[in-house]
Amino acid sequence: MTNVSFKKFRIETYKPGKSTIKSFKKVIKLSANESALGMSPRVKKVISNKNFKFFRYPDGKSKRLREQISKKFKCEIDKIICGAGSDEIIQMLCQLFIRPKDEVIVPQYSFLMYRIYAKIVDANVIFAKEKKFKISISEIIKKVTKKTKIVFLANPNNPTGTYLTKFELLELRKKLRKNILLVVDDAYAEYMKNQDYKSGLELFRNKNNVFILRTFSKIYGLSSLRIGWGYGSKKIIDALNIIKPPFNVNEVAQKAAIESLKDNKFISRSIKHNVVYANKLKIFLNKYNIRSNEVSANFLLLNFAKCKLKATTFYKKLKKRGIILRSTEDGYKIKNMLRLTIGSKSDNLKFMKLVENIFNK
Repeated sequence: MTNVSFKKFRIETYKPGKSTIKSFKKVIKLSANESALGMSPRVKKVISNKNFKFFRYPDGKSKRLREQISKKFKCEIDKIICGAGSDEIIQMLCQLFIRPKDEVIVPQYSFLMYRIYAKIVDANVIFAKEKKFKISISEIIKKVTKKTKIVFLANPNNPTGTYLTKFELLELRKKLRKNILLVVDDAYAEYMKNQDYKSGLELFRNKNNVFILRTFSKIYGLSSLRIGWGYGSKKIIDALNIIKPPFNVNEVAQKAAIESLKDNKFISRSIKHNVVYANKLKIFLNKYNIRSNEVSANFLLLNFAKCKLKATTFYKKLKKRGIILRSTEDGYKIKNMLRLTIGSKSDNLKFMKLVENIFNK
């Protein structure tokens, strides 16, 4: 019998935040940075439409969606590409730019798919140390070599919740060689209202050596539909369109995304909800010496260094009560910390009540 051969990868598989607990029919899932308010009412109306022609292929160019993105964000339609989540666009960027043994720089603690997709195309992934869980420009620059092709970062960063100011991000681009692509992931940009912050899209929309990632999985609440988009030079977009799968974004996802972009009231309500409850949770947890980052996205990184309970103990106690947080030891290799997603009002209140019970028992 002849065995077919295949490529073997030395890659740690992505492990998502857990969604279920065996002994609970319904859990409070605060592990995946999903939208606290779900999706827009306009989206619910669209996806309840029974006239979807599922036997037809979707628009392979996502033309109407790109038109709506262009209108909302005041950017050029020919510089936009849509994907099955921003994950797919990360994958395509790695396929497009990287040859075996090229180098990709990622922050020490960052979205795991940057390193995974880079390794799949045989890149050497170089980790830049962070300073107090914040991306360090000086550490990134130290890691640059002749082989460096791409620098990936999210701003605000996942899982740390810290961010680079607009001045720091501009400084990074200035210090990098011009032929290094800087990829700025704006996944959580809508939640950021700090005066010293600007999104990658705002700062670099006319830069040929910066590529911007955006997602509909966070504030727009379309995680399950798998849809995101990227913005870069027309030259890069044209090249990506050559390798892009022909019908990569389904019709339901495209129409849902279009409606979600139109619903400004829902987005404003989501932002307000996040600010209110992120700050409430931060103050509440501080009473039990559980420290966290300044509010910047729809999650908090919880530090148990000064708490009487260890992160693993706290995690297990919550799990026994039907609440799931995200362990940062899996993949991220951050010990004695947990990531908490800001949930709905009822989920947040139940979480706080159970935490009180745990510490006052």
